[in-house]
Amino acid sequence: MLEVIKHDTIHELRLAHPPVNAFDGGLIRALRRAVESAPAQGAHAVVISGRSGMFSGGLDVPALMSLDRSGMAALWADFLGLWRAVAASPVPTVAAITGHSPAGGMVVSLFCDYRIMARGAFRIGLNEVQVGLVVPPVIQAALRRLVGSHRAERLMVAGALLESEQALAVGIVDELIDTELVVGRAIAWLQELLKLPAQAMRETRRIARADLVALFDDDSDATGSDFVDHWFSTEAQSVLGALVARLRSKSG
Repeated sequence: MLEVIKHDTIHELRLAHPPVNAFDGGLIRALRRAVESAPAQGAHAVVISGRSGMFSGGLDVPALMSLDRSGMAALWADFLGLWRAVAASPVPTVAAITGHSPAGGMVVSLFCDYRIMARGAFRIGLNEVQVGLVVPPVIQAALRRLVGSHRAERLMVAGALLESEQALAVGIVDELIDTELVVGRAIAWLQELLKLPAQAMRETRRIARADLVALFDDDSDATGSDFVDHWFSTEAQSVLGALVARLRSKSG
């Protein structure tokens, strides 16, 4: 479900949950534990990666549709905990976006220090509205921090999925490179950062990212109860149910 690959003091956390690295409870918890424990395991920096052509397909909707309200609430609390762990990580993190990254995949990248994406016809974005879901406040704030308020509004309200060149142009990602070079470039970026005086770099980074971490403390729905209510709304269940039916039809 998750592979840990050590490149000296840079640890790569590679999503390995076929077919599309979708986030179910197991993957969410495994990635959160790995991010939180990385410094104690000797990591001076972390890369979060996926397989070639696919970073993450987002939430595992077919699996999640079987959860009752308490099960969905527990999963969403774990997902919030993962984002906070990435945001508050004492070591730098890079999202090596090795392919498509809709919804939950992009969300994880929002809380990393830097985002490097595969060049080509790969799509990334917050398409929650298209599947009947509301983009939670903490995610909205993180995207505004990255690309500005007006642009974030337009992207989220439309549920836009952008190809890699568009994503670079609007600031969702920081660099593009050929798919097979994404992880290597992420490691190289971190290696340059780690050459800086360690204490000065880490403390400056901590101060600079304090507003990102504070999103979780200031969020009026830090427990995720509003999202769970939206998930079980009639509209969301109808749209998500139709999505699951289409996915099952294709797999069949």
